[in-house]
Amino acid sequence: MKILVTGGAGFIGSNIVDAYIGKGHEVFVVDDLSSGSLDNLSPKAKFFQVDIRDPQLGKILQENKFDVVNHLAAQMDVRRSVADPIFDAGVNIVGTLNLLENCLKSGVKKIIFSSTGGAIYGEQDYFPADENHPTRPLSPYGIAKLSVEKYLFYYYAVHGLKCVVLRYANVYGPRQNPHGEAGVVAIFTSKLLKGEEPIINGDGKQTRDYTYVGDVVQANVLALDYDKQDVFNIGTGKETDVNALFNTLIAATGSSAKESHGPAKAGEQMRSVIDYSKAKTLLGWEPKVGLDEGLKLTVEFFRKRIAG
Repeated sequence: MKILVTGGAGFIGSNIVDAYIGKGHEVFVVDDLSSGSLDNLSPKAKFFQVDIRDPQLGKILQENKFDVVNHLAAQMDVRRSVADPIFDAGVNIVGTLNLLENCLKSGVKKIIFSSTGGAIYGEQDYFPADENHPTRPLSPYGIAKLSVEKYLFYYYAVHGLKCVVLRYANVYGPRQNPHGEAGVVAIFTSKLLKGEEPIINGDGKQTRDYTYVGDVVQANVLALDYDKQDVFNIGTGKETDVNALFNTLIAATGSSAKESHGPAKAGEQMRSVIDYSKAKTLLGWEPKVGLDEGLKLTVEFFRKRIAG
């Protein structure tokens, strides 16, 4: 297949690109490098440095006639979305509409969309949340992802453009950016390996569903062959609080840092965990990498990168 991966130089995207190339697909990447890096990118992928809001995107799609577009490019910082919801909507909603309109014009048959299983449900009524859980996002980022899902339903119903939506839990692993808001695993790991002391927000009892990037990649591989319009949670169904995560990383890094707490972040969701049973039944997907193993692999990656 001829596949375009938007955001393909980023953490999750570049890992997906590698897997698609490994399966023999012809892979192209669009990324503006605002958070991605060329260091992540396979030399076998054809690269375009383009923002998804740019009119040039249409030319790329018209000239290359892709079979599938895997759409990961996004403004992914929840806190930035709160501070600047107009910017967030510009990238995540308007940028996606630019992509979808050009998909129609160029004959793309299928979209795989990276959505959010954490931010889209908001404070949960039950644990873990399945795909039928009410969607009550508490951030502009979550609202934008839900809006795109609804647009995708429209494009399928009216234009026949198929889409598989993958709602990710908290993804971690090699190539995650340790700078900024995204990725507590990457932030903690980087600081611990440098002999610094991470600060845990609030009491550290906030739970998340930490899912290894290699497992997320496998969901994207399976989605290529899934021939229906559908939405899937991609997570582990297991909650881990930040204190437990910190202590596991202490053991994995060999750090002597002490548990240190700072002020709680206003509006932070307390519990988030999603049910992957639908993906297991229909996609044949389930998580394979446990948290201990995944954190060891992540620490090993960061250790090598810091050592240079």
